[in-house]
Amino acid sequence: MTLKNNLKIALASGVALVAAATATHAMDMSGKTVEWTIPFSETGGSAKWANFFAPLLSEALPGEPTVVAKFMPGAGSTKGANWFQNQKDGGGEVLFGTSGSTQFPYLLGDPRVRYEYKDWIPVMASGTGGVAYLNKEHGAKFDGSANGLKGVKFIYGAQGATSLDLVALLAWKMLGMDVEPVFGIKGRGDGRLMFERGEANIDYQTSSGYLGGSAPLVEAGDAVPMMSWGALDENGVIVRDPTFPDMPTFKEVCEATDGCETSGPAWDAWKAFFTAGFPSQKIAFLPNGVSQDVIDTFVAGFEAVRSRPDFKDIAAKQVGKYPMFVGEGAVQAAKDATTISPEAKEYVVNWLSEAYGVTLQ
Repeated sequence: MTLKNNLKIALASGVALVAAATATHAMDMSGKTVEWTIPFSETGGSAKWANFFAPLLSEALPGEPTVVAKFMPGAGSTKGANWFQNQKDGGGEVLFGTSGSTQFPYLLGDPRVRYEYKDWIPVMASGTGGVAYLNKEHGAKFDGSANGLKGVKFIYGAQGATSLDLVALLAWKMLGMDVEPVFGIKGRGDGRLMFERGEANIDYQTSSGYLGGSAPLVEAGDAVPMMSWGALDENGVIVRDPTFPDMPTFKEVCEATDGCETSGPAWDAWKAFFTAGFPSQKIAFLPNGVSQDVIDTFVAGFEAVRSRPDFKDIAAKQVGKYPMFVGEGAVQAAKDATTISPEAKEYVVNWLSEAYGVTLQ
């Protein structure tokens, strides 16, 4: 069965599961501990995302169970995802959070992948953005284009070629920049630490990681923002990120840079993976086999979080100004995050092979 057909079945099944939740049965979760496993280190954006939502979800679930983030980094997040594939918990005590760095290996057929998204139950999803920044030496050469950065040797701490880092690496390639990735870090927060220690001179963070860890570097004058990846409007057009409205998007920087094109195979591939990796980037899943009561309870819990009168204000400060999807919206977001065109996949697979010797079979 093809990936496309699998995703159609997954979407139909997920919608049916959510649609069945017409009357939530009040599960008593008093005294329970919900472990929200994140397949990255505790220093990155996914950690900040889960740690932000965990206490809010705890308050919203019946009986106010303890919700704690648990970290399982390794193999570009595939270690944790492979572990979750085998979880059959039926009591609502296991929750899993993915990111674009978990979606991309799946989309590209990474041989480390032993998980199948269609088996999981999405209950919440949220978009995010990303910001690339430079050290102050090279930031002084940035004028809204990458023309002054060509010929500079950049070092970048990366999780892996098939992780969310590929959006950054492909963007810098299109800009004609010489960026050498050092693969093997366990989370984007570790990349920021390399930057802080002077081991890297360029970095990118998702919005939550940037707001929590990189913005202070900018305020101190030790980092200079280069660009955000942008956001999508209702027509699928890239616009400025609502969290960083004063920052140019990659599209704007590309248009201002000699030799960078916002049309053609490279641009189409970049936009496809940006779309799969950011507007619906972070997703919370329950494992296969949970009861409808558990699904209903978590959907209702996340809906209560989203409906808090203070939610938009506190979310903007911690994870950015992005939509939160619950229930059917989370199912659709999961589909969007795990679907790309064959053409985009082929371009990226060929580029990864040529640039980094990564063979995907």
